[in-house]
Amino acid sequence: MLSLQEPPERKLRVATVSLSGCFGCHMSFLDMDENLLDLFELVEFDRSPLTDIKHCGPCDIGLIEGGVCNSENVHVLREFRNNCRTLIALGACAVNGGLPALRNGLDVREVLREAYFEQLGVVSNTIPNDVELPLLLDKVHPINEVVFVDYFIPGCPPSGDAIFKFLTDLVAGRTPRLDYPQMRFD
Repeated sequence: MLSLQEPPERKLRVATVSLSGCFGCHMSFLDMDENLLDLFELVEFDRSPLTDIKHCGPCDIGLIEGGVCNSENVHVLREFRNNCRTLIALGACAVNGGLPALRNGLDVREVLREAYFEQLGVVSNTIPNDVELPLLLDKVHPINEVVFVDYFIPGCPPSGDAIFKFLTDLVAGRTPRLDYPQMRFD
C-alpha cells in the first residue's frame, strides 16, 4: 500500500483525455493494476475512461495523450487546459506528435484524394465533407505547440509504473522524477 508522508487534506481531482493516437497511454494507465487502488485513495477522477465523463470540470491534474491533428483536437485540448491546474503530456504522440505525425511529410489534400478516389474498391467519388467531421490540420502537432504544458512523460507508451510514480510524486507535493527503470525503452 502506498504511504505518503502526510495524507492529503483533500483528494486531488485528476482527469484524462485522448486526442489523436492509439489510446495506448490510457491502456498503460490501466496497467497500474493494484496500484490503481492505491491511487483511488489519493485522487478522485473527473473525465477519464474510468468514469465515462465526457467534459472536464475543474481539476488539479490533467493527463493528455495523443497528437493534435484536427479542429476537434484543438477545441478539446484548449478546454482541457483551461480546466486543469497542472497539465501533463503523456506519451510520444502528446510530447512530439508520435506516430500520427508521420503524415506531416505528406500533403493532406493528396492523401485524401488518393484514399477517396484512387484506391482499389473505392466506389465514392467524393471526400467526406460533413459539419460533424472535424477539419484536418495540415500537420499533426505535439500539444505544447497549442497550449502550455507543465510536465512531459515520454514513451510509447510510458509504463503504468512510470505514470503511477509521476502522479504519486505530484500528489505528495514532490517534484516528479522518473528514474532509469521508468524511462528506459529497450
